Amino acid sequence: MELQELLQGFDDFNSNNLFKTDFLLTWEKSKQDLELVVRVAETLKMLRQKNISPKLFDSGLAVSIFRDNSTRTRYSYASAANLLGLTVEDLDENKSQISHGETVRETANMISFMTDFIGIRDDMYPGLGHSYMKEVASALDEGIDQGVLEKRPNIINLQCDLDHPTQSVADLIHLKNYFGGLDQLKGKKICMSWAYSPSYGKPMSVPQGIIALMGRFGMDVTLAHPPGYELLPEIMTIAKQKAEEAGGSLKLTQNMEEGIDGMDVVYAKSWAPLQIMKERTQLVRNHQFDALDALEKKCLAQNAQFMDWEFDQNKLSHTKKGAALYMHCLPADISGVNCKHGEVSESVFEKYRLKTYKEAAWKPYVIAAMMLCSEFVNPGGVLQALYSSQKPRILT
Repeated sequence: MELQELLQGFDDFNSNNLFKTDFLLTWEKSKQDLELVVRVAETLKMLRQKNISPKLFDSGLAVSIFRDNSTRTRYSYASAANLLGLTVEDLDENKSQISHGETVRETANMISFMTDFIGIRDDMYPGLGHSYMKEVASALDEGIDQGVLEKRPNIINLQCDLDHPTQSVADLIHLKNYFGGLDQLKGKKICMSWAYSPSYGKPMSVPQGIIALMGRFGMDVTLAHPPGYELLPEIMTIAKQKAEEAGGSLKLTQNMEEGIDGMDVVYAKSWAPLQIMKERTQLVRNHQFDALDALEKKCLAQNAQFMDWEFDQNKLSHTKKGAALYMHCLPADISGVNCKHGEVSESVFEKYRLKTYKEAAWKPYVIAAMMLCSEFVNPGGVLQALYSSQKPRILT
């Protein structure tokens, strides 16, 4: 789309239900909310490409809390905040008073005196990550109610145990561009498939986010995984219901070949067995951190039973026309490149490598869009004002 066409499209949005709200789970948001984030992200990207400054803040902090390692999401959050004019401050829990017993309620308020957004990544333990974000949100509500804070920062979920919304919405835009529009997704077939990994027991939030989102746009979703790698049942229920309401579908298989047969899209990614994830959570709750290494070895040993769950050239040939779009949130375990046997063969990954980079490149704009929609009641008007100002991002 041209920039003017994008800007005019905001007239189709009657309201902004994201205003003054946290963005924690995609299934808590309406389809129109998600479409608004998509359009804002696309507009911000085009403004930057045309050297028009999207800066909306003269000062302020965007605090990040990463309780798990990150490359793409960490730098995407920093890029998004900087794009809008905010300074990023990363909370290192080991260098804070948290190690001395500072409570979540206290930390949440102490980091928020002049903060506009808090991005949180807490994804490894079912029942803990999303709950932690809700606890921070509750503490911020109290800070506002009791006059501690001048303004309540809105929270952006940078990945929890349930969902990875910045990733799945970036994936949605990638699919939109690949197929030519959100309306073109209806009837397209996507397989969210488990794939073998020798590296570590990965979170379930990416596959859960994909199956819960793509069916809402009319896609026929297949979830493929070996026995024992089920996703959280409550998310499965949500995903099935949302898909059926939108004219899409969700079906299950424990056979990778069956799952990818005739697919338009294959998202081949590893995640840890559900029982292992539950054991992880229990160990953390009991402060048995020394036992986590042994549990990780147990997880990888279970993974090793399914080394044939690799997306290779042979499996690709059984997809639609032998050319399904391959997707991955990165980093992928690539056979013969960063591991001996992994999620995807070197030839298939290399064929789609630049596409996966473009897929990832949407994430900064998605995060910035979530920020903008939660800060301004009229995102379209704000973006039109930025365009009208023609203020250059880089002086020429």
